[in-house]
Amino acid sequence: MSNPAPVAVALDAPDLETAARWAALVTPHVSTVKIGLELYLRYGPDVVASIRGASGVRIFLDLKLHDIPATVGAAARTVARLRPDLLTVHASGGADALRAAAEGAPGTRIAAVTLLTSLNEEQLGRIGMTGSVQDTVLRLSALAVEAGAHGIVCSPREVSAVRAEVGPGIMLITPGVRPAGSAAYDQARVATPEEAIKAGADLLVIGRPITSAPDPGAAAATIAASLRRLTPARK
Repeated sequence: MSNPAPVAVALDAPDLETAARWAALVTPHVSTVKIGLELYLRYGPDVVASIRGASGVRIFLDLKLHDIPATVGAAARTVARLRPDLLTVHASGGADALRAAAEGAPGTRIAAVTLLTSLNEEQLGRIGMTGSVQDTVLRLSALAVEAGAHGIVCSPREVSAVRAEVGPGIMLITPGVRPAGSAAYDQARVATPEEAIKAGADLLVIGRPITSAPDPGAAAATIAASLRRLTPARK
């Protein structure tokens, strides 16, 4: 079978049974599944083992930790025993918090969230952050990498610029990915999977276009096939 596509399916399900079913349907086709804050808070740490099951699929624990460094470090140590492949921390929490997360979970890749993909330039100004979206993302990306983050979460619109800023060794993770014809929902800065990969993304976060489909497995397989056709171009 072909290698799974570089996609993290967001399991934003109403219950654990649905999330586990989605995971089972998509794992033959994608490398990663993402467990977000709602599912984690509803079912607790056991949700990770339930979703991982026997498949060994990579777990992206998207908790977006944002607190003082001591608290972020302690939280990272707590979840490290769950062996997630990826754990998100807000870059705006500062370098010390990012460093504390990396030290607290040495076996997990820390992915720094730059700006949520629901934010546009007008909203950025309203919360008091000056400069353009791209300037802010680049500034936070540089800070995160210097603090020891292994990955950067940014929208597909900023991937190319972030890659130029941080170099080739950092994983770039892009939410806000929507296949052509899909609704944007609450995302403000979006692109298609093919556009995101061509721009330099390493892992695409895709939720409702897969999980809301009549057959999530088939939807994942279709996206995986479209990305596989791009592979020769990236080598």
